[in-house]
Amino acid sequence: MIDQNTKTVIEACAQKSHDGLITFPEVLGQLVGVGVQSYFVDYRLAFTTYYLNSNEAYQIPTEMPTLPVRSPFKKEEMISAIRRAQGDQVRYPEFLRLTMLAGCVGYMVWITGKHVTYFGAQGETHIEHFPGQ
Repeated sequence: MIDQNTKTVIEACAQKSHDGLITFPEVLGQLVGVGVQSYFVDYRLAFTTYYLNSNEAYQIPTEMPTLPVRSPFKKEEMISAIRRAQGDQVRYPEFLRLTMLAGCVGYMVWITGKHVTYFGAQGETHIEHFPGQ
């Protein structure tokens, strides 16, 4: 059973991200602190599922921009959005918009594996290793 503190930290990270108040490294630090091993952001269903070290999962609704995900997957635009986020030139709300416009339908953050896999609607992928990895 996932304890209330873990749920509270996950929900607070998600809200702060969507408000543009926290960076990706800050999110990772807080999630690791409560035992999150990975998480999946599904743009089409507007949910994020967090997977814990205990083999439990916790799913919450995710605010998404009100624009359609475009196809095909535009890898160069994805990489540009990622670099802008890494450089703190954009925060999460704008990152979501940019990646959706690039044809992304969701992504999986592998915290323990230190990379993110981004997905296109036709099975395309882009793997982005954490900076310094």
